[in-house]
Amino acid sequence: MRFDDDLIDRSADTLANIPPAATPRRRPPTRSTPEVHRYRAVWISDFHLGTRGCRAERLLDFLAQVHCDTLYLVGDVIDAWALKKAWYWPASHTDVIRAILDLHRERGTRVVYVPGNHDEVLRDYLPIDLSGVEVCNECIHETATGKRYLVIHGDEFDAVCTQARWLAVLGDVAYRGVIRANSYFNTVRRRLGYPYWSLSAFLKYQVKNAVAFIGHFEEALADEARRRGVDGIICGHIHTPSRRTIEGIDYCNDGDWVESCTALTEDHAGNMQLLYWGREAGDGAATTNEADRGLAVSA
Repeated sequence: MRFDDDLIDRSADTLANIPPAATPRRRPPTRSTPEVHRYRAVWISDFHLGTRGCRAERLLDFLAQVHCDTLYLVGDVIDAWALKKAWYWPASHTDVIRAILDLHRERGTRVVYVPGNHDEVLRDYLPIDLSGVEVCNECIHETATGKRYLVIHGDEFDAVCTQARWLAVLGDVAYRGVIRANSYFNTVRRRLGYPYWSLSAFLKYQVKNAVAFIGHFEEALADEARRRGVDGIICGHIHTPSRRTIEGIDYCNDGDWVESCTALTEDHAGNMQLLYWGREAGDGAATTNEADRGLAVSA
């Protein structure tokens, strides 16, 4: 092979002055801006922060993408029952608290917190204000169309909670065991390419006594709304998202962030919907007007 004579004759100084080849700059990856969902009011409950069953990452994704004028936290935000037995508090659970406080501080969202049975310690101090969060035992929400809804957690109408607290605590331990099994079960399903499926919700609907309990619970709350002279009632507690009419009363249960990852929403025209947040990583939000509770347990 022959070398170019001119290149051979160049001095070391000349070669040293040759500018280095330009290195192409790597373009930063483009990120799609997540869609922002805007509502007049949003109801969420039953996070159970302080337990392994809490879907904190999913909840954080929800709080980042959903903007509303008023946010109602309908009980069991922090699970004091579980924390008394064993301390479990990952960073993501702190992030949830910070995200909710930021809604008030940075977006001007009104945040109303109605404690449930798992965070009932707050009930001894009501009403109070916690860093701008209004904490009260219950409240009335008036929609853009003028309808009035009673907002309560709902444990007051659970005979197990009110008359046999020891049985409620025992049931809570069993439930958390099922939720842990559900987590392992869905890890295997995800690796096999199957979507999320709630084993706990499936079992709930296979037990006739549980189905009967849910029906009695819904009817009891509808009766209370009728007694109070309101158009509907919004609650949580039983981890069963639902919206249906019971003898003229609009019964709404916003579900939970352990099994179903759901919320109840009101748009600025006064229309109310159940919002099912994506169950798998990367899934978007899905809204539904259906009152079919089977959506929470479908495969």
